[in-house]
Amino acid sequence: MTIYIPPVRDMQFALHDVLKLSQSGLPGHEDLDPDFTEAILDAAGKLAAEVLAPLNAVGDKQGCRLENGVVRTPDGFDRAFQAMKDGGWTALDCDPEYGGQGMPYVMGVATGEMFVSANMAFNMYQGLTHGAYSAIHAHGTDEQKQTYLPRMVSCDWTGTMNLTEPHCGTDLGMLRTKAEPQDDGSYLITGQKIFISAGDHDLAENVIHLVLAKAPGGGEGTKGISLFIVPKFLVNPDGSLGERNGVTVGKLEEKMGIHGNATCVMNYDGAKGWLLGDLHKGMRAMFTMMNEARLGVGLQGYACAVPAYQNAVAYATDRLQGRAVTGAANPQGPADPLIVHPDIRRSLMDQKSFLEGARMLALWGAHLIDKGHNGDADAEGLVSLLTPVIKGFLTDKGFETAVLAQQVYGGHGYIEEWGMSQFVRDARITMIYEGANGVQALDLVGRKLALDGGKHVMGFFEMVKSFCKQQGDSAIAADFIAPLKNASKDLQTAAMFFMERGMKNPNDALSGSYDFMHLFGHVALGLMWAQMAVAAQEALDAGRGDAAFLKTKLATGRYYMRRQLPITATHLARIQSGAAPVMELEAEAF
Repeated sequence: MTIYIPPVRDMQFALHDVLKLSQSGLPGHEDLDPDFTEAILDAAGKLAAEVLAPLNAVGDKQGCRLENGVVRTPDGFDRAFQAMKDGGWTALDCDPEYGGQGMPYVMGVATGEMFVSANMAFNMYQGLTHGAYSAIHAHGTDEQKQTYLPRMVSCDWTGTMNLTEPHCGTDLGMLRTKAEPQDDGSYLITGQKIFISAGDHDLAENVIHLVLAKAPGGGEGTKGISLFIVPKFLVNPDGSLGERNGVTVGKLEEKMGIHGNATCVMNYDGAKGWLLGDLHKGMRAMFTMMNEARLGVGLQGYACAVPAYQNAVAYATDRLQGRAVTGAANPQGPADPLIVHPDIRRSLMDQKSFLEGARMLALWGAHLIDKGHNGDADAEGLVSLLTPVIKGFLTDKGFETAVLAQQVYGGHGYIEEWGMSQFVRDARITMIYEGANGVQALDLVGRKLALDGGKHVMGFFEMVKSFCKQQGDSAIAADFIAPLKNASKDLQTAAMFFMERGMKNPNDALSGSYDFMHLFGHVALGLMWAQMAVAAQEALDAGRGDAAFLKTKLATGRYYMRRQLPITATHLARIQSGAAPVMELEAEAF
């Protein structure tokens, strides 16, 4: 069985030494002192490690099954879901008006990482509900909010998002699901949706589907799409459940990973639904859910790799293979542990430096969302710019990190009983769903760079520049600030290349979009590491905290700046090669 150790200390460092939550001046943050957040994280970590993690392999082996129209989840999932509900974890950062605890979103992200690391497939049942809750909370009528949100906050009812159809994924303008208006103000929804995570299950009394469909008069393309609330069971005026709605599960998909989550084909046969938000403005309402979902998937991407790394460290420490080239490190044994070998060290440092930087980026992104919720338009714009980077870069690198961890095991990593293959298989989907990573790159270059006249990307450049200037003479300058400056210059040069060439030949920009997403991701992690280095050095100088932990943080950061951040130059060179090498071949030549 694999192990999982909740990284509470590292989260506490990020929340308090770097983000300084209780000093941020945001409403509700003044109560987030280290003792309070540690108690929350310890409790979440206990649930994750002791209840959810032991079910991870169970869910992988058993999967879900469809019996007489009802989806059955793996053994133990029902008890674990009840434990999560009883602990109030589904309501942590939800509106108190509907039964939530009203904590900042950043605390939901911190606890969410642990739940994903422990059991990604399981956590998706409540994670998707949170996204549906957010869409209804932002765009629903008072009646809709009162009807659905209290039960969704408690996860007595769960939620889904229904976008994809058999013939269209990214190109939602092609969708065929129809919504026919009725005299009572409802709509009859008819069509088929695929790849619906948590589309049906036995963990909740009701499932509230948010469904994109086309109502009459909307025209062609995405401008004609509306969003509808379609419950599995209709809800009576008194809040009790009524008759079964016209929505059924056609089949369960057999997948590479996340076997414990039910991925359904959903058939809507005149199902009764209610408009959410404005007619023909469904994409606006859905993006409330999708932007949150994309940040959540970015978190999934690295969180899946956290236990993979932890297990790789344990294996490398225990497994005896070969002798250290500098002399026996374990002279009493037949061989030295794997961890003495430089190449194993390189792999583990690649993993560790990415994961700690990714955690910091995810928490910073969540903190920006909290600022946006409190009226900070610049923070809201910046996190919108960063969303495709967080989703695309963290999932690409998260999957790569899980593979690196598996590789430490050698042949044993390929054997199911060791558990490493599940981390790899589960992480793989994060690069695909909620907008495949190539689409994230196109969104970044094609839309987000120009958002508000380029205000937010220029703001990011200025943030990095100001930080570097402020720390230019500090103790960490040579190891952290100089590399960050060089990487940021590569990012700015790439952005200027797009501005100069993109209008004349859009393919020049789009051919380099994926490299730009990774270039941006590395600069963002470089900024995170530089900020963590400042915090660690300040704590060491003041004699605060665990000196060994802080020194390890600095050493890990130096590794990232020296061994990972220089890749920005390669990404820039690829971008500057333009479209010619990408588009040269005729289609028939492939």
